[in-house]
Amino acid sequence: MSGWGNDTAPEQPAAAGWGNGADTRSGDNGDGLGASEEKPAPPPLPWEHREAPKSDWVKKTAYNYANYNDDGAGAPDVTVTTVDWESNAQVYHYDGEEGDVGPVHTQLETILFGNEDERDPTGIDFTKISIIDVLQEGLTRINPINSFDTAGLHPIMLRNVQLCGYQTPTPIQRYCIPAVKMGHDIIAIAQTGSGKTAAYLIPILNQLMGKAKKLAAPRPNPVAVESGAAPPVTAEPLVVIVCPARELAVQIFNEARKFCYRTMLRPAVIYGGSPIREQIGQLQKGCDVLVATPGRLIDMMERPHVLSLRRVRYMVIDEADEMLHSDWEEEFNKILSGGEQEEGNIKYMLFSATFPTQVRKLAKDHLANTHVRIRVGRIGSTHVNIEQKVIWVDPFMKKTALLDLLYDLEPGRSIIFVNNKRVADELDDFLFNKDLPCTSMHSDRTQREREDSMRAFRSGTTPILITTGVSARGIDVKNVKHVINYDLPRMDHGGITEYTHRIGRTARIGHRGKAFSFYNEHDEAIAEVLTKTLLETNQDIPDFLQKFVPEGEDREHLKFEPGSDEESEAGDAGGAGGWGGDLATDGGGWNTGGDSKPAVADDAGEWGGAGANPSAGASGNDTWGGGGGFGGGENSAW
Repeated sequence: MSGWGNDTAPEQPAAAGWGNGADTRSGDNGDGLGASEEKPAPPPLPWEHREAPKSDWVKKTAYNYANYNDDGAGAPDVTVTTVDWESNAQVYHYDGEEGDVGPVHTQLETILFGNEDERDPTGIDFTKISIIDVLQEGLTRINPINSFDTAGLHPIMLRNVQLCGYQTPTPIQRYCIPAVKMGHDIIAIAQTGSGKTAAYLIPILNQLMGKAKKLAAPRPNPVAVESGAAPPVTAEPLVVIVCPARELAVQIFNEARKFCYRTMLRPAVIYGGSPIREQIGQLQKGCDVLVATPGRLIDMMERPHVLSLRRVRYMVIDEADEMLHSDWEEEFNKILSGGEQEEGNIKYMLFSATFPTQVRKLAKDHLANTHVRIRVGRIGSTHVNIEQKVIWVDPFMKKTALLDLLYDLEPGRSIIFVNNKRVADELDDFLFNKDLPCTSMHSDRTQREREDSMRAFRSGTTPILITTGVSARGIDVKNVKHVINYDLPRMDHGGITEYTHRIGRTARIGHRGKAFSFYNEHDEAIAEVLTKTLLETNQDIPDFLQKFVPEGEDREHLKFEPGSDEESEAGDAGGAGGWGGDLATDGGGWNTGGDSKPAVADDAGEWGGAGANPSAGASGNDTWGGGGGFGGGENSAW
């Protein structure tokens, strides 16, 4: 049987949340009805007479969840490619004896890019992206590219871009590709899901095409090293990419494997939690592009016979705000000053979704005054392609509400965020016992378990992922249709910035997605900034958040958490580029040939401004348990 459930309706609880007082709408009797109005009959329980929807979220893949749960083997018709560790994944090797371009490797090409008939083009929603402002700041200006074909890419790099399904550059890619080509340091601040990884990988690797033999360290054939026929070498990468999370490091590595295909550049990844001996073995085969988490990178740097940074030409800090929030500042200083390069030889690039004080300080200390500073939309903003819904759910009814929501949603890859590991484990057991294909991931899991969970989620074998914040930053999985905040982030653990990154797991690179958040009286600390975030992207404001809607000038000039998104005062200014009062208005917006303006509020509800919100008041569909569930009738959630 395919779908969310099985043929046997689960046991029905007595109340199931219907008419339980959760509805907080005004009314004399507490249920949204006047004293003289007749109360309608309660709707049927959400699982009565329900036909399980077809599980069509992964193309050409059918699921048998009954078998999956009976034998634990997963969907029988899904093949998950497994390796011992993600760091041991196969990479293209070419020694360059016949030129700079290697021959086609059909089997590896299929592993990297999928079968030709299954390669979907990257989804770009031009109806929304066309209104995103791109702002340039500082002294240096970049003329953006309009297509990959005219970007001056090496033919092999252009072919790899096409194999990835990229048809049109995203806003951040339009500016970063020419900026790298011109040799500038870069600060790029863009929303999640904007194509940041490709924005630096494509131009950096393209710049090294044809130069690898001259710049890179000599290295033997990897097979000869494995067999003992050749001695191991010290890894001397040309590119170092540092990111905060293991899962993100693996993801960037997998993208690098694609863009290095048929080139002389060899990528590698190192991260904590997996055997260091395995990763040393990979480095000793030679490495040109190194992706690393800070702790493991420092560890390897302390082994000079294994890793040297003396040849580094490009240093990328991805999700810089998250790493600096996590007290990695001391490690950063070691990494950024750990090589033996000549001054000025390294190009530094900082990519971030927010721009707090720590990131500004890092930029002033290490980037050239002529760096390029690019903002895509408002710093720290949520994505306009995400439809956000906040639903009142009493704490003791959350599990039932979650089950109802999953039954009513169109089947698709879904990520459920919780605030602690115990709840993640409880929900994993709860949903599994309801015959839903789920997996969970948090910091108490071993690295092998975390990698297995991500493989199962990516392949669609278990399309429901329950996780804590370990997966909230930067993880890019195709076709995530829904994000559910079972627990809203706490203000002392990320607040609205964490919310932004969580819901950014859907609507990746132009696709659309939906985000649900369960809210109750325990979440009032985040209510004000959450309401402003909803207003910014023209979402409906439920009744219970109406009191937090700003009025007058406050609504026209929305303010967010100090120190998280906003530029600091003039006292933070420094360097020729400046950090205040230097907003460029001539950068040119997406799909425009004219000027780009700072985001302002107008009647069109442009991305980055307050915009018009004609339906600021909820129509009664904002409280779970009080109006026909999540999917049925006029008062449904969607």
